[in-house]
Amino acid sequence: MNERLADLAYAAGWRLVRLLPERAARWLFDAVADRAARRGGGGVRQLRANLRRVVPRAGEAELDELVRLAVRSYARYWREAFRLPSLDLAEVSAELDRSLSGVENLDAALAGGRGAVVALPHCGNWDMAGVWLVAHCGTFTTVAERLKPESLYRRFIAFREGLGFEVVPLTGGDRNPALVLAERLRANQVVCLLADRDLTAGGVPVTFFGERTLMPAGPAHLAATTGAALIPAGLWFTEDGWAIRLHPPIRVAGTAGVAAATQQMADVFAADIAAHPTDWHMMQQLWLTDLPESRQRALRRVLARRGEPA
Repeated sequence: MNERLADLAYAAGWRLVRLLPERAARWLFDAVADRAARRGGGGVRQLRANLRRVVPRAGEAELDELVRLAVRSYARYWREAFRLPSLDLAEVSAELDRSLSGVENLDAALAGGRGAVVALPHCGNWDMAGVWLVAHCGTFTTVAERLKPESLYRRFIAFREGLGFEVVPLTGGDRNPALVLAERLRANQVVCLLADRDLTAGGVPVTFFGERTLMPAGPAHLAATTGAALIPAGLWFTEDGWAIRLHPPIRVAGTAGVAAATQQMADVFAADIAAHPTDWHMMQQLWLTDLPESRQRALRRVLARRGEPA
């Protein structure tokens, strides 16, 4: 029942929010966000714990304000997502062109003929970044988790494919997604992957804001096996728009260098998040010490078998 309600809620969002005047939509989403921040549900409490690591010197009053602004930022992401299909995408990409830095790093990678893996944190509006990338490169490929119910998953796929993205299912597809991504890179195309959280047995241990967590091996591994450039990206909101920073590529010294490259990626993410903490939409457990003890033990056993420190 909850899955069906979620599907109906998202359907209503895409149909109704775009009909509201921009000013009214902004007021509504800000009001809902402020109420959620005051209520302090599980996601908001975890967001507060995460921001405490990012801004360790913040007192309780400052953390209150950081959380309020961060929940507003997350609500802004959804407001923009619901309105995006009705916007002039050419105008959006032109506006992003004016606030984007580091495009030469992507252009140089593609000029080299080996493709580029753009690694993103859960910051700002990654769909807007995708709109710019489609305008700049023609298209790109990304991976999507298979949401439940299936109708909600199809709704998100249709939304992103309508923006020009190629979306490969993480599970349940006709082919292994890693093979599809490698093919795209060898064809000198762009792959975009969200890359700041992977608390699974396949995650790579990194130090992030002074504590241990796991991040996906995929971006660095794809770069190592295809020769593609690994380009970390920073995303954040401006008052009336968006900012994107495409950083210089991280060198990946073969598959043996995946762990070191993933740590470098984490360091780049951390610097951008520290500069724009309220635009980091991490409402889930991230650091290992936040996980239940049983989950920590299971991950430690997996990492020990791989010969990696927890």
